[in-house]
Amino acid sequence: MPANKKKSSSGFMQKNSQLLIPLVAILILIIFNLIRDPSFFSIGMVTNNDGYPVLQGNLISIFNGASELVILAMGMTLVTAASGGQDISVGALAAIAGSALVKVLKSTEVITPWTVALGILACCAVAMLFGAFNGTIVSVFRIQPMIATLILFTCGRSIAYWINGGATPTVSSPIITAIGSFIPGCPVPTPILIVIFMGIVLGVLFKTTTLGLYVQTVGINQGAAKLNGINPVAVKLLTFVILGVCCAMAGTIGMSRLSLINHETLLLNVEMDAILAVAIGGNNLGGGKFNLVGSIMGAYAIQALTITLYAMKVPSTDVKAYKAIVIILLVVLGSPVVKEAFRKLKNQISAGRFLKEKGAA
Repeated sequence: MPANKKKSSSGFMQKNSQLLIPLVAILILIIFNLIRDPSFFSIGMVTNNDGYPVLQGNLISIFNGASELVILAMGMTLVTAASGGQDISVGALAAIAGSALVKVLKSTEVITPWTVALGILACCAVAMLFGAFNGTIVSVFRIQPMIATLILFTCGRSIAYWINGGATPTVSSPIITAIGSFIPGCPVPTPILIVIFMGIVLGVLFKTTTLGLYVQTVGINQGAAKLNGINPVAVKLLTFVILGVCCAMAGTIGMSRLSLINHETLLLNVEMDAILAVAIGGNNLGGGKFNLVGSIMGAYAIQALTITLYAMKVPSTDVKAYKAIVIILLVVLGSPVVKEAFRKLKNQISAGRFLKEKGAA
């Protein structure tokens, strides 16, 4: 086999192995739910309060409910790959972005499409600014990402509180309602469409630029990247800015679902789920090569587990404990130690078969 074919084949195998953990997790959840309730994944069409037909079912709830987490996981993947650490302030930053959006919307008596567009641009700008703040501390001052983002994690929700003068204002607008639920005439929940849009944008960005290669190179060896003309500071800073945009979109969805901003509860504790989605997706939390598809699948696996537990009537206070047990198992199975043990076992089995066939011959 030619060297280039061997190289591409090994790359393909490595990429597939990264997706093994999320695939196994999702497969186990599917089999378990089909055994427990064969109709668990059935999808139906119902009429909502506005008289429009919309999709309904546990599968739709999984895709819809995971929307914010999926978007944050995509941004977290880039930050992890480039900096070798995680941003634990994404929930607080989403709250800040949501508060900025509400501030713009409440500045006018009538909320028009132009007002909403301006508000979304404003919340993206604010989130990018705070993302650049985190990125500067990490890339310029070389502070470990989890420690650097602890600043915004601690004070971010207070900033969101101050933006609207300590209030939790509601937003009465059919446009905002449509962003958080359904566009009139469209049966698919709007948050799912936003996730698809964000995935396409990032996919096009990686296909048309060398950003993905630069991120991986900086994450694998920052010194070598610098020698090859890549600016590690700029690459890391850019990943945090992109994560800021993801936080803005997640905050917009979260605020639109309830048509109000509550800085204390908006995407509370989503940081840990976002990090776990990246880990379950087969990505190295120490930086380097990454797989956005794996992170997306990891986020959906987490949400599928949550919906499964609720369907089993597990009390909401116990859901986190059950999730923690399952996630520990998944992370341990995907750890380098376990992978190495499986590799050795596979080699031993292959060697045994070879010797057996040789003896028979």
